[in-house]
Amino acid sequence: MEAVSNQFLEFHPNHGTNISLNHSGTQATRIESFANGVCFSKYPLKPGEIFLIEIEEKELGWCGHLRIGLTARDPKSLEVIPEYSIPDLMALGDSWVFAITRNHNKVIEEAEVPEAGEGGLVVAQRLGRREEEDAVQEDEDNNKKPKTFFTDTHLYIDTVRIPRDKLVGRSRPGRFSHILDDLYKTNALPPTARRSRIGVLYVPKSRDTADMHIVINGEDMGASAKGIPSTRPLYAVVDVFAATKCVRIVQVEYGFSSLQTLCRKTIQKHIVHRMAIDWLQLPEALKQYCKYE
Repeated sequence: MEAVSNQFLEFHPNHGTNISLNHSGTQATRIESFANGVCFSKYPLKPGEIFLIEIEEKELGWCGHLRIGLTARDPKSLEVIPEYSIPDLMALGDSWVFAITRNHNKVIEEAEVPEAGEGGLVVAQRLGRREEEDAVQEDEDNNKKPKTFFTDTHLYIDTVRIPRDKLVGRSRPGRFSHILDDLYKTNALPPTARRSRIGVLYVPKSRDTADMHIVINGEDMGASAKGIPSTRPLYAVVDVFAATKCVRIVQVEYGFSSLQTLCRKTIQKHIVHRMAIDWLQLPEALKQYCKYE
């Protein structure tokens, strides 16, 4: 299943008291303090549709980072926006929010090993020491394998497929931007760094339930919340918290690429480096579009 979205994604006008939105409603900046930065998507998400944001600006001196998730509560029904998404918004119920950290965001599933129990039940069992060592060795071997990040055009999560071209950020053009681009291509950018791209979506599992998945720099972190009721509209939640100061929405194209995107890719394919775009006889607006997206 490939989500088809014709809507232009924006932040909801009802947001935390310390948030300022730009004129297009696609950039959210926390103007003071470290809290009251909770934002929502303007419209409910469709099944498999990713709400993708990029960290634009950081603020040193605070502990903690971005929080992201889903809520079944209509933002316009909230008379007072909670100060924090965790735990305040979650305490209201019908909300599932995940705190992004620098190193540990992937969901680790419990290993299930069948045992000969009564009634043929399958009982969960923790790995023993030797099995843990084997699992660690297997992970290390997988890490040594060459990454195939850019060989697939889509990211697959169960039955959902998402175009990869927007899931990973790019450095701003500069003297050493080609070095930074290599970090993006190898998916080595820390989740909490500037230009990191983080998205949330829900994947249908049955007629009325779904799992919430978080995607960080093109990699699926697993089902962060399971069994979410999908019969009600689900809105994205983004908490611009603490060290994260400013984020912007990245529009993801589903299906066929637009003519604008195809032209941009053609231009990029025939230049040595993005900085060379400045040498082309093109309108300034087109140069900026080719550089940044």
